Amino acid sequence: MQESPDEVPWRRITLFLLTAGILILCALILYPFFSAIVGAIVLAVITEKPYNWLARRIPHRTTCATVAVILVILAVIVPGFFLAQDIGKQALAAVVSLRDPNAQNRVTDYIANRPALASSIQSFSASIDVNNAARTTATYIGSRLGAFVDSSVRIITELVVMLFILFFLFRDRQFALTSLRSLLPLREDEATELLDRVDDTIYATALGRLTIALVQGVLAGLAFWTLGVPGVILWSFTLTVFAMIPAFGAFLVWGPVAIYLGLNGHWGKAALLAIWGGVIVSTIDNILYPILVGSHLRAHTATILITILGGIAVFGPLGIILGPVVFTIGGTLLDVWRARTNSLAQ
Repeated sequence: MQESPDEVPWRRITLFLLTAGILILCALILYPFFSAIVGAIVLAVITEKPYNWLARRIPHRTTCATVAVILVILAVIVPGFFLAQDIGKQALAAVVSLRDPNAQNRVTDYIANRPALASSIQSFSASIDVNNAARTTATYIGSRLGAFVDSSVRIITELVVMLFILFFLFRDRQFALTSLRSLLPLREDEATELLDRVDDTIYATALGRLTIALVQGVLAGLAFWTLGVPGVILWSFTLTVFAMIPAFGAFLVWGPVAIYLGLNGHWGKAALLAIWGGVIVSTIDNILYPILVGSHLRAHTATILITILGGIAVFGPLGIILGPVVFTIGGTLLDVWRARTNSLAQ
């Protein structure tokens, strides 16, 4: 009996190597848009319930997906643009304030009253070659200007790609889920369990932590505004971003601001900010976390913290979401192996 081509060992090996090579090439092609793909998936997950509500009122899938993308742009992209613009204005105002003669006089008086600091600054200034420093600075700024333009173009491109992918995730969600299930080497119930856990992790990590971070940012912003901290919007937004890191993220912002107030002679304001930040801003995380996030994640708070920090170290800012997701996938697959092993043992 003649052996069919599919049963020839070298053909199977060749097919395996060819498939692996093509998949690697596909990964390399998609790598530049990794952030856009992850962003689209996250937005699709956290807007699933609003989109389902919209889909019941707009039966036509393409029209419904188009309206949903427009709403995402209006609700997320446009406010983000104006917020970034406002932050830029705040940063420019901070630079201008540093050039104010009164501010410069305060800095001069502060240094003059501390001979050791003045001596260190004088020694450091004497060791600097001004001409060489100017040339180096000009070269650095010139190189960074090109990198800034490239980065701006890349961000706009990734934003367009993310919205493009999001449209098709809205319109063809069932097709995408069916295709993903067909690629998973799991039974139907196992695939359902895995996707449900990943969905819960993304939902809790992205939407839950963002909600908690926004609350912390607002509470800190009220304190900054009451205490007269310059650049309230800038520092509030910065604290919101850092508060995505649980446990100590908010402290990384309000702590230095309190120190800044103390160094400027406002020790009373510094103490009030330290009390507000330590008792209210950082503590509210522990109160809201079990309500908004804990019910969706099947892991201890310490485990989530480690996966977020490790994810940031590996994936950058995307690690805030990808770290817990990867850990959830690993835990689910271990549960699958454990269940299969127990069923064989019985």
